[in-house]
Amino acid sequence: MCGTDGQVLLIKPSNPSSVSPAPDEPTDHRPSDSIINLDHGDPTMYESYWKVVGQKYTSITIPGFQSLSYFANKKNMCWFLEPKLEEEIKRLHKIVGNAIVENRHIVVGTGSSQLILAALYALSDPLNEPNPISVVSAAPYYSVSPDQSSSNCCFHLEIYVYTKLKSEVNFAKIANFTVMGQTVSSAESYPETTDFLRSGLFKWSGDARCFNKEGPYIEMVTYPNNPDGVIREPVVNRADGKLIHDLAYYWPQYTAITSPADHDIILFTVSKCTGHAGSRIGWALVRNENIARKMVKFIEINTIGVSKEAQLRAANILETVSLSCQRHKPRDLENFFECSQRLMAERWKKLREVVDNTELFFVPKFPIQFCNFTRDFTETYPAFAWLKCKEGMDCEKLLEGHKILTRSGRRFGSGAEYVRISMLSRDEEFDLFLQRLLVVGDNNN
Repeated sequence: MCGTDGQVLLIKPSNPSSVSPAPDEPTDHRPSDSIINLDHGDPTMYESYWKVVGQKYTSITIPGFQSLSYFANKKNMCWFLEPKLEEEIKRLHKIVGNAIVENRHIVVGTGSSQLILAALYALSDPLNEPNPISVVSAAPYYSVSPDQSSSNCCFHLEIYVYTKLKSEVNFAKIANFTVMGQTVSSAESYPETTDFLRSGLFKWSGDARCFNKEGPYIEMVTYPNNPDGVIREPVVNRADGKLIHDLAYYWPQYTAITSPADHDIILFTVSKCTGHAGSRIGWALVRNENIARKMVKFIEINTIGVSKEAQLRAANILETVSLSCQRHKPRDLENFFECSQRLMAERWKKLREVVDNTELFFVPKFPIQFCNFTRDFTETYPAFAWLKCKEGMDCEKLLEGHKILTRSGRRFGSGAEYVRISMLSRDEEFDLFLQRLLVVGDNNN
């Protein structure tokens, strides 16, 4: 069932003959000397599964008269959340058992990027602090490479964010600046996301383990952690702290589901759950109603909601995943998580074999745990490999010399001997990476 190429969702108008779908077909043959970009986590590995699934389960029709209104459900606090997506989010979490959805408010956003900002705003605004609230995360923390912030363009941005002062709603211009450089990237990260708008409400304060400033703070807790795959817990642990749990990778293909997550704010995204990064759909499970309302208000002011077409596609994909997990599922529909876990296990096995054949590289080992979803013991297979070179080596530069682009550990608050490598590329690209990594190891033994 785990096939070999990509699948495309057909979104049809009321007259299907007027549109000819244009699938984004992956390149079948890559030159042996081409650059391999494993810096970002573009989840193209999942194309193989979705192409085999095909249009039978994943095609939807959206007539031209449908979804014109801004509103999806006026009775819902999150008035732009499509009811079908809300239903499928709850259904999938209950099937997998990775998060509690009862008595939680669901807030949909344009990926995790928007939801992180919405949560930071919702937590910091009510505090009315004279100085920005510190935002921290334990190193190595999620970060972005320096050349992904911008390139070959110049943007003049005037950013407006909703604020509340003396019970009156105002729009405060909090940033007015020029961004110059190279290509603008869609990748977000904790430091860049926190500080990009130069907000007066919050600011990035670095490694949670080194944080000793008095007063309120917000800690980002990620598990499994990006980049090293470790299951994280809060580090600072003070009464005046607020937590945001980023659980983008808490799915069975990456790690054992040991218990349903039960936190105040939990972030998920279809990007790493199903591989549909281009749909830009994420969601937050929020315990407190007031916090959820502030997150909704942020998104309302920021983008006036979230694309209905993207939500409907995400709902359809999640519905298919849930169907594939049923005991009496269709015979032609393989369990998505079993297939994906098998692919991840195979890739990690191949990577460890290459690493074990050199004295140059090291990758972390993870404990075997019982997974409540699979009802079996399993290892952790992170979406990224936290690769370490020998002490004193710049691993990013070493691999770049062999046309392998990675992200330096320095970007995550760690040393230059570390790099983060995506494990989610297409098969051909991943196999070529392993071949080159073996050559690098042989040449430096």
